Amino acid sequence: MKRFRVLVVDDEERILNFLRTKLKALGYEVLTASNGLEALEQAQAQEPDLIVLDLIMPKMDGFETLKELRSFSSVPVIILSAKGADVDKIKGLGLGADDYLQKPFNPDELVARIEAIRRRLQPADRRRTPEPLSVGDLTIDFEGRRVIHGGKQEHLTRIEWLLLSELARNVGRLMPYEDLLTRVWGPEYRDDVQTLRTWISRLRYKLENDPSNPKLIRTMPKTGYIMDLPSA
Repeated sequence: MKRFRVLVVDDEERILNFLRTKLKALGYEVLTASNGLEALEQAQAQEPDLIVLDLIMPKMDGFETLKELRSFSSVPVIILSAKGADVDKIKGLGLGADDYLQKPFNPDELVARIEAIRRRLQPADRRRTPEPLSVGDLTIDFEGRRVIHGGKQEHLTRIEWLLLSELARNVGRLMPYEDLLTRVWGPEYRDDVQTLRTWISRLRYKLENDPSNPKLIRTMPKTGYIMDLPSA
């Protein structure tokens, strides 16, 4: 059975060595890179299942690395960085990162976040695949994992698809913050409402005709979100 392959990218050798040792002891296959250019080469050649990515690195920083990575891969990325400001977290998530952990970090928390993503990647969802759903000018093909908006196909990241899928499977019903966070990210993230808001904003930008005045995915203040049924 193929082991889960993690690429750790950091210019601090002590962090690379520490995470290599810890993750290997837990049964992971571990690759390492000390800068963004090496990371991109490894991502293309070795096809890791997940990447742990530092932001402050020589030659190419983490933001540029992530932007380039997303041009050819949807591999999950956990940003691990000393940059802890909300603006950096939002920028990282906006570029397609799946998670963000600030340095200094708890190694067990990093492992828990890796495990949460690993569970999401496993085909554990045995629910019946719904028939394609049309809501206004949006069509969602669950089996083909395709989204058509205004007659053209929209490219969604893995997180965007999982989030939209949960909302669409429950169309017309309120989805509390905690439920969406648990179903898409895992129980460890049930209180991370800011992350959810960031991804909802990304979905609205792609799927709403007017993202500043959303009609498809509505906010229920202090409660959650609801995907509306088309008007009669």
